[in-house]
Amino acid sequence: MTYAPLILAALIAFTAGPALASDGHGRSHDHDRARRAVEEGRILPLKEILNRAETAYPGQLIEAELEDDDGPLVYEIKMLTKDGRLMKLLYDAQTGELIKAKSRDNRR
Repeated sequence: MTYAPLILAALIAFTAGPALASDGHGRSHDHDRARRAVEEGRILPLKEILNRAETAYPGQLIEAELEDDDGPLVYEIKMLTKDGRLMKLLYDAQTGELIKAKSRDNRR
């Protein structure tokens, strides 16, 4: 059994849903911040980024995250390609531009 479709469905749902939640202390959850950013047009929807990743590196989605480490928002996508490489792909969340593609053996 593969869990990638479940992970994908959950990630798409939290970037596309309308509700906002709080943790009880006035702080929004990370997925709510991501959803808001999509709704406000500040970042592209995860679905669009995943389409780009699948086109460039056909295979199976392993993980998708939205990173905001003190800079521009970046989608970090991990794909297992059809030829067996584990790829880490970084996409600019605002423009959808591929910033970096790295395989386990550092091939591009």
